Amino acid sequence: MARPDKAAAVAELTDAFRDSNAAVLTEYRGLTVAQLKQLRRALSGNATYAVVKNTLTAIAAKQAGVEGLDADLQGPSAIAFVTGDPVEAAKGLRDFAKANPALVIKGGVLDGRTLTAAEINTLADLESREVLLAKTAGVLKASLFQAAYLFTAPAAQAVRTVDALRVKREESAEVAA
Repeated sequence: MARPDKAAAVAELTDAFRDSNAAVLTEYRGLTVAQLKQLRRALSGNATYAVVKNTLTAIAAKQAGVEGLDADLQGPSAIAFVTGDPVEAAKGLRDFAKANPALVIKGGVLDGRTLTAAEINTLADLESREVLLAKTAGVLKASLFQAAYLFTAPAAQAVRTVDALRVKREESAEVAA
């Protein structure tokens, strides 16, 4: 029978997996407590970072319906449960790992899909959600302007043709008079 403290830890991890839209598994061996505190501060707002036990995490992941983390659950592990923007959290982890090589990104899960460390780095290379939305809005606005131009072009051409005919008639009337 499982001990109550372990059952509570599994339940807490299961809830964290269910409540987050992504999770990034890391190895923190060699980081000091101050560095872990700095990492948690860097991730605040987008993710929570917790040191976990591999066996309990594997059980919690299965209970939450998350597959594919078992291979990465080796050695000292910690998980960043992302509740905000996954791109911002991936950038925070990548930047911290560059400054502190002891932090190793092992893999993760995004919306139920297993990610490798390389895929998480690719995710971190994406622009933020706001920038991508602004670019999309710009493309849509440009398309609307182009459509408006295409709709008004025949009418504008007809107006220019009529005006040219009017000017030509006036000139021919002046020449005849």
